[in-house]
Amino acid sequence: MKKFLIIRFSSIGDIVLTSPIIRCLKNRIPDAEIHFVTKASFAGILEENPHVSKVYSFQKEITEIIPALKTENYDHIIDLHKNLRSFRLKYALKKPSSSFHKLNVKKFLLAKLKLNFLPDIHIVDRYFGALHKFNIQNDHKGLDYFIPKTDEVDPKQYGLSNQYIAFSIGGQFATKKMPNDKIISIIESIEETVVLIGGPTDRENGAAIAKGFKHVINLCGELNLNQSASILKQSSKVITHDTGLMHIAAAFNRPIVSIWGNTVPELGMYPYLPENGAKYSIHQVELKCRPCSKIGYDKCPKGHFDCMNKQDLNEIQSAIKSN
Repeated sequence: MKKFLIIRFSSIGDIVLTSPIIRCLKNRIPDAEIHFVTKASFAGILEENPHVSKVYSFQKEITEIIPALKTENYDHIIDLHKNLRSFRLKYALKKPSSSFHKLNVKKFLLAKLKLNFLPDIHIVDRYFGALHKFNIQNDHKGLDYFIPKTDEVDPKQYGLSNQYIAFSIGGQFATKKMPNDKIISIIESIEETVVLIGGPTDRENGAAIAKGFKHVINLCGELNLNQSASILKQSSKVITHDTGLMHIAAAFNRPIVSIWGNTVPELGMYPYLPENGAKYSIHQVELKCRPCSKIGYDKCPKGHFDCMNKQDLNEIQSAIKSN
């Protein structure tokens, strides 16, 4: 039996995007024991994954868990984060390891100089480069997300029928989030019930958006991540920014209407669905200043926020009706 350690410290979407690696590794080597190391705030994403035997997590520094990891005597380390911290961890464990092409220089050139030398390949498929020596291929069955039974939500408890649209209004950075007035304009054209999903910091925006609508239910800040995932899983379709919940929606093969601000799909993080899976559409504004970052900012560096303010709302509304 081989024992593997997979490294991915953050964030929600990035960890969900490692799920095909976990699944395909386990299917190729059924008796493998797979461990995963991540930050404590993201451990819950992995704890229900049946292919993962153990999740190690830390609060601030990897030194918190290095002694325990040393006792595991891993056969191989799969580094899907590839930064200084993961290098320190691999150096401390002194075990064979493999990684993938992170393409940081090419990402920098795209974000800062608008020169695109990135290959047209999703990061999931780049991750598989870390499994090359084991001759493991992508099964193209998409992403996985496993919800604990205790977090499965019955939509009826919120007055929801079997047909509702989930709208994930949040985002880690402000430049990834559509302004409230634009979201309200989109919702005005939707006849189905709309459920607003987001974290505690989105609660106020959710209340402002839902105000005046009888068919909008604001659950921002009311659910934990797994409960929000349960709402997405049972929705008829999902409207979302470029966020972790977009990838969770893809894991449940939901039709997705994806609205992009300062980031671009060329960075390799667009919805990743199984072969012959649900449809998705990407909505973005072509601007000379995009992408301004591979992650995001608290406010538009140019001050105009055209990447969201100039979104074609008619196009988005049509996609919602047709997806």
